[in-house]
Amino acid sequence: MKLIVAAVGKPRNAALAAAIEHYESRAARYWPLDVREVREENAHGASEDQVREREADRLVSRIDGANVIACDERGARMTSQKFATFLQDARERARDVAFVIGGAFGLAESLRDRAQTRLALAPWTLPHELARLVLAEQLYRAGTIVRGEPYHK
Repeated sequence: MKLIVAAVGKPRNAALAAAIEHYESRAARYWPLDVREVREENAHGASEDQVREREADRLVSRIDGANVIACDERGARMTSQKFATFLQDARERARDVAFVIGGAFGLAESLRDRAQTRLALAPWTLPHELARLVLAEQLYRAGTIVRGEPYHK
């Protein structure tokens, strides 16, 4: 089982990029983690739907065969404990899991529909860089929960 984080764009803010890298490296101690960034679509002369669809095509090309989890504020809400159990179940089924994070305009409906699960990282709409940070921290936290380590309180 491998966890894939497929995200549109690279973090532009250096502090956010450092925080994301920090938690992704911590999470990788607990789960086989593969981060796959895809290029943001240029929005000039394109509708928001076109941008979302082009970015979705790039994301889908990077997650073939994985159980798709769409990070979407309209998705299911999980406690950290429930999220840890969800990941542990995926590990036991030896199934790759791909978390997809859209770009500035979010995820295309076609990608949301393809997802086996929609996961809300927060009840608010988050900038994609913050969504990636929240996900990375929760992947790390889930690992500590599964191993019974003291980080989770």
